[in-house]
Amino acid sequence: MVWPATWTGPVPRGRNRPPVRCGVLPQTPSLTVAENLVEALDVEELDRDLFRGPVAANTSGRLSLYGGQVAGQALRAAGLTVPPDRAPHSLHGYFLRPGKVDRPVILRVSRDRDGRSFSSRRVVAVQEGDVIFSMLASFHVHEESGSYEAEGPDDVTGPEDLRTGWQALFLEVRDANGTDPVDITQRASDRMWVRVPTSMPDDPLLHACALAYMSDLGTGFGRMVIEGLPAGGPSIDHAVWFQQDVRADEWVLLDLWPMKAGAARGVYLGTLRGRDGALAAMLAQEMLLRPSGGSRS
Repeated sequence: MVWPATWTGPVPRGRNRPPVRCGVLPQTPSLTVAENLVEALDVEELDRDLFRGPVAANTSGRLSLYGGQVAGQALRAAGLTVPPDRAPHSLHGYFLRPGKVDRPVILRVSRDRDGRSFSSRRVVAVQEGDVIFSMLASFHVHEESGSYEAEGPDDVTGPEDLRTGWQALFLEVRDANGTDPVDITQRASDRMWVRVPTSMPDDPLLHACALAYMSDLGTGFGRMVIEGLPAGGPSIDHAVWFQQDVRADEWVLLDLWPMKAGAARGVYLGTLRGRDGALAAMLAQEMLLRPSGGSRS
């Protein structure tokens, strides 16, 4: 069957569907570009358990997607599929491929279980057909019980008294260690005050996602000088345990410390605490720490 160049009748299906004219491309929806962190975490629901994370305008010259962005978007997508009385208490993620900064992230959520107290979710983050990140997340209803909390550091200068700082990746950061870029023993800060500079809604899930976003900042090896050991590298896997609600648009202390490095990998631990010292979250991350020139993946 030969179709005219302009067809105004009903569109047939299957083999009788008229071909697309040469040189005429089908229209595609424009990309959503986030201008702040609230917008970056505002994942779009495409279908049941299928979401799309927007592209971030502020990539700070990065060649690959910031890991905290995809982790925060994945947690937000998972959280939108659980009952509203359940808050995230942990996530465990694996960074499988570098993400592209100019492409949205498709997030597929699997509802593994909804019990009386806990909900479990699996999320895969996809770009151009490839999985770049996979995550397990668990959500828990609030329960009353006895409590204990280890004290945090008491020798930290407040953010208002610090001069060294910057804004990047939709965050405002103040270096709590006073890292001197001239001193080679202080290659990167491992203690910093962080906050979202724009006001955020009163949504505990959104603030938890922002903490997950922050948790990928920095490195626990930044102040170590060991031959053959770089200050940091690509994230391999990442875990966060959420303890209590803290607003991410107020100052949060991110504190990191090294545990072990070897075999081109390193693990560090960390905490996120509110301005009053309240423990908001604990984290653990494994990084790829190859000496310069190592390019295998």
